[in-house]
Amino acid sequence: MSHDALIDSLGAAVAARPDDLPLRLHLAGLLLDAGRQAEAIGQVGQALVRDPGNAEAQDLMRRALAGGVPGQRPAPTDGPTRPEPPPAGPEPTQVRPEQAPRPAPEQQPARPAPGDDPLAAYEEELADVVPPRFVRAGDEPEPVSGDADRIFDVETSTVRLADVGGMQAVKERLELAFLGPLRNPELRRLYGKSLRGGLMLYGPPGCGKTFLARAVAGEMGAKFLSLSIVDVLDMWIGNSERNLHELFQAARRNAPCVLFLDEIDALGHKRSQVNSSSMRTLGNQLLAELDGMEGNNEGVFVLAATNTPWDVDPALRRPGRLDRMVLVLPPDAEARGAVLEYHLRQRPIDRIDLRRVVAATEDFSGADLAHLCETAAEFAMADSVRRGEVRMIGQADFDRALKEVRPSTRPWLATARNVAMFANEGGVYDDLVAYLKRRRLL
Repeated sequence: MSHDALIDSLGAAVAARPDDLPLRLHLAGLLLDAGRQAEAIGQVGQALVRDPGNAEAQDLMRRALAGGVPGQRPAPTDGPTRPEPPPAGPEPTQVRPEQAPRPAPEQQPARPAPGDDPLAAYEEELADVVPPRFVRAGDEPEPVSGDADRIFDVETSTVRLADVGGMQAVKERLELAFLGPLRNPELRRLYGKSLRGGLMLYGPPGCGKTFLARAVAGEMGAKFLSLSIVDVLDMWIGNSERNLHELFQAARRNAPCVLFLDEIDALGHKRSQVNSSSMRTLGNQLLAELDGMEGNNEGVFVLAATNTPWDVDPALRRPGRLDRMVLVLPPDAEARGAVLEYHLRQRPIDRIDLRRVVAATEDFSGADLAHLCETAAEFAMADSVRRGEVRMIGQADFDRALKEVRPSTRPWLATARNVAMFANEGGVYDDLVAYLKRRRLL
């Protein structure tokens, strides 16, 4: 068998058994003997990826980088090397130990520097052939405890109120509470309007409360910081209160900042119904942070969201804390059309009767509408797979999806109806009562 034929045969065997290092290194040696250094480097590089400490692979790599010359002196390695024999000549005269000269400090054997690692040099040389062994960390400094936002991610929102479909009443309330005073600093100082305060968004799940909070931050040009109860709770005593304090401190450092407290009913549940002393203490800490007792809250806008405002501690809703409540309802017809167009903008659709779909989706939340579009797309895709040809999403797919997808807001509306009838002390839920009467649900 010729030399090239043997190399081809070994190449096929290595391809079939890529983890057989002796076979791969034997092939690399034959490639070097044949003067095919580039191919040999690739084979040795793959061997070093699998076994970085393989001495035979390191020797072959040094030989390949030296041009494949067998007599080339290898580069120094991290391991011990065999001492070279002294040159021939007269035997040295014997010297007594006390007369032996001490080696100079610079002559002492030194350990190889971290940058002298031959494998690191191989990686740099073969960056296009062999993937790196480790992922290099960035040069950014480690966060300093107490000075950086170690737990919470402070974001910059790109969403605007114009991106929110419908909800005109909610937008007007937000304009009055936050956006108007921020845009008019002179009038704000004239009327003594503070840039601190809180607002609670409540309504059925999936109606865009979180999206609306991001839009407020984007409209204000403020930072956005979101919190849920899982970001706060800790098994060790005192850590939950400290986590909550650090979150408010992060918002104060990044003012103006919108601090969004999601599912506020879990964090600030009615203390009269809480049996856990740790949760009572956590609720007290939240009240202290909202009052600014632990720091100045100027420029910190607290937005809270809940599906069950009747479970929130009344102390959280007193003036100066979350003193304003805004009802976020299921999208109206105009908003439903905007949401449907948003979720269909990148899907292949054909002759969708949008008005017909909008009329059939009363009480649907924004999440329900997204699920409806997803279900219609699933039906069209399944039919395309079955027929063996791609087709567009049509009205028939939406008609079929409407038979399966039901609005998720109706159970909430049933509970809200009981609250509006029997627990509307002080007119807290007057907006909800008016909505239920318009819908003839009350």
